[in-house]
Amino acid sequence: MSRNPRIASRITSRITSPLTSRRGSADPELTHRLSRRNMLGVAAGATAAALLGATAAPAQADGTDNAADPAAQGRGHGRPVLPPGRLGIQLYSLRDKVATLGFATVFAELEKYGYDEVEFAGYTQGSAGPISLAELKALTADHGLRGIGSHVGYYSSDPAAYTFAQNLDRVLDDAAALGLPHIGTASGPWRYGSTVDGWKRCAEEFNRFGAAAKARGMKFYQHNHSEEFSFASDRPDVRLYDVLLAETDPDLVHLEMDVFWAYVGQYRYSRRPDGTPAPFDPLDYVLAQPHRYPLFHVKDGERDDTAAPYGYRMTDVGDGDIDYRRFISEVTRGHQGRPGHHWQAERDNPVDSLSFARRSSAHLHSLREKG
Repeated sequence: MSRNPRIASRITSRITSPLTSRRGSADPELTHRLSRRNMLGVAAGATAAALLGATAAPAQADGTDNAADPAAQGRGHGRPVLPPGRLGIQLYSLRDKVATLGFATVFAELEKYGYDEVEFAGYTQGSAGPISLAELKALTADHGLRGIGSHVGYYSSDPAAYTFAQNLDRVLDDAAALGLPHIGTASGPWRYGSTVDGWKRCAEEFNRFGAAAKARGMKFYQHNHSEEFSFASDRPDVRLYDVLLAETDPDLVHLEMDVFWAYVGQYRYSRRPDGTPAPFDPLDYVLAQPHRYPLFHVKDGERDDTAAPYGYRMTDVGDGDIDYRRFISEVTRGHQGRPGHHWQAERDNPVDSLSFARRSSAHLHSLREKG
């Protein structure tokens, strides 16, 4: 079995509050944060028969299954926007299917949909039964997939917790056993509060995690939500994300930009607390330091000013308003982008997670460069 402790406990109640509709009232970021905080396993969902029945006719990876499918929009005759061999999926989006069907069935579906990589959110199958790290690594390879990274908690008050701060060696041991090139956290640098000095302290710890990961041949990374783009409580003229970038060693600490949450951050924090304009474009952060962003979460959202305070409602990739043709094209343009970046589809609470995976792949493979 995996060495991860407390795999299934305290999880189910945290991850069973889906976004009921595009116009629902659920708080997506709160739901995401609560459900993911101790996500070392996966919770059970509907029955296996029902889940498989919902995906009896998977799409082709090039999106040719249905010309009217929104996931096929953007098809053209230019060079594909998506770099070959670089499409992955964050398995948190498929936690219900992993729990009821197991990794083997889920990986078989992802292989059919044209995925190349997976990013883990725990190494167990929940109610589908135990699996060892060696078995999981072999199963991933058997379906033509690569494990590209994994999310682990940053810190805990429990000294036995499976987090970077409490059990760094165990976290890195497991990542090495799976052959992961990246190992990171979806936790923000809030351990010591929202002051500049508090974030500097977190940056020091991230540098330590990064140095330990680098010594093992891996890259440590941090995944953002929207609040990383807010302003320091003691310095309202300073954006906290800028503190993180400035105080972490670019050779040791890398970033996984969750594009959806970055655009939510743009919506929420384009003005300082005193109302002074402070606009930013998430893409500019990447273009300024492309080597620091090996991973991206491709998550989509429909712009909606009534979705207070976020400004977007989460959707399947291709159904929202984020221009991924432009975003991916800009990042991958030139020598550095195509060999160095990985794109992980994600939706926190999809209505049907396998359908989400299929349609996301179809849409992203269909995107073509303009001209």
